[in-house]
Amino acid sequence: MTVSPVPGVRLRRVTVNGVGLTVATAGQGPAVLLLHGFPHTWRLWTEVIGPLARRYRVIAPDLRGFGDSDRPTEGYDAGTLAADAAGLLEALDAGPAAVVGIDLGTPPAFLLAMRRPGLVRRLVLMESLLGDLPGAEEFLAGGPPWWFGFHAEPGLAETVLAGREEAYIGWFLDRGTLGRGVRPDVRAEFVRAYTGTGALRCAFGAYRALPTGARQIREAVAGARLIVPALTIGAHPVGRALEHQLRPCADRLTGHVIPDCGHIIPLDRPDALLRLLEPFLDADEGPGPYGRRADESALRRGASPTPPSP
Repeated sequence: MTVSPVPGVRLRRVTVNGVGLTVATAGQGPAVLLLHGFPHTWRLWTEVIGPLARRYRVIAPDLRGFGDSDRPTEGYDAGTLAADAAGLLEALDAGPAAVVGIDLGTPPAFLLAMRRPGLVRRLVLMESLLGDLPGAEEFLAGGPPWWFGFHAEPGLAETVLAGREEAYIGWFLDRGTLGRGVRPDVRAEFVRAYTGTGALRCAFGAYRALPTGARQIREAVAGARLIVPALTIGAHPVGRALEHQLRPCADRLTGHVIPDCGHIIPLDRPDALLRLLEPFLDADEGPGPYGRRADESALRRGASPTPPSP
């Protein structure tokens, strides 16, 4: 175990499904598993790990193929990433955990809750879509974001971008914060993590596996409902699209959108995120659909809850 650049955070290696993952850990208490997206590493959570670690045991891995985790040639579909997450929780004896996913981390977080609900206490999904489930038609009216097709073409993006990684990653970081940008040290870490053809190829592997993930998600909702209490948090550009996808298949769902917030919520508006996360993660199972604490919190403001099914 080694000390990280973030105060109070330590890094360790955990082998899951034959893949070595670099995992950031901090704090004690009920476990909270944080799953990043693109172009991120565990450093996406830099601004929220400390506050969460005051009350929770925070676990933030670099997903397989990302950051300093191993780079296998396959296994970038949502189902395999969900199995990695399950294996990590079991290896650390950390379940049941609250699971938080954003961007490419959202589909595996969802499938983990669907396939292994006993490992997931609460579920938070942010700024992503769940395959081709109905509900995102308005968001997709002009087609999916351009980079989905670019990243999905085997061998193309990593070849074109070699040597230009800093400018490319920087574009996503600036756009994902509505031009406000991220801390220089975090920006430098993201650029380092995505520099080189091998690093890019693995990152784009997750986009090339999106059709497989979409099939896995369709199969999951065809055979079961999401019974874990869930919170969706949208910003710009996804908004409520993810909430609309989940509403038909979730028993207990709250949707919220953070105004004036870019896609990279944990770095752009960490305080606003924590105001939603903390009461939801801490909600007990008292009267009301989400427990007394959640019902009495800022989570209610602007939220659109769905009560539990009878």
